[in-house]
Amino acid sequence: MLLVVLAAYPLSKEETRFQGRTFYAWLFVFTMLFHAGLIPTYLVVKGTGLMNTIWALVLPGAVSIWNLILMLNFFRAIPKELEEAALMDGASHLRILFTIYLPISMPAVATLSLFAMVTHWNAWFDGMIYLSNASDYPISTFLRSIIVSENFSVLGLTEDEIKNISPRTVKASQVFIGALPILSVYPFLQRYFVKGVILGSVKE
Repeated sequence: MLLVVLAAYPLSKEETRFQGRTFYAWLFVFTMLFHAGLIPTYLVVKGTGLMNTIWALVLPGAVSIWNLILMLNFFRAIPKELEEAALMDGASHLRILFTIYLPISMPAVATLSLFAMVTHWNAWFDGMIYLSNASDYPISTFLRSIIVSENFSVLGLTEDEIKNISPRTVKASQVFIGALPILSVYPFLQRYFVKGVILGSVKE
């Protein structure tokens, strides 16, 4: 979200204030419309030496273009008079972003943060193809190995201990563990989330 915000702020300016803004905006959109696909992405991750590191899970999806476009449009809706007044008072663009734009944009930031958390929390496939050691798996990949592939060896249990595990117990544990973190965060973001969803639906 930090990268999305830092990219959306300059791209929300007019072409007269940020020369080349249209080119850079379409460059981001191009990467969303014409994604290279799984195999080229895997080759890039492998070629850059990111395999079996946490950066293989972080960097390829570090910037969500869809969230960037939504954040960009939200920034464009903020009255530019606020920025002009801050510039006249000597504020820098970073100060304007973090002291004016972000507080006003909290509904959008909270909504997109929730979307980003859910997306990354459920991203089990990246861990499966980029990590070879089960002890390094993110929890979604770890649970998928147990439930779908029925690979109980990742638990580090003996055969006798595995026989004592009920499949229903394992599935219930997976559902509980998989949902608990998001359920713990959602109540704190709910008021922003609801406001962010309805924002712009009523015009004065």
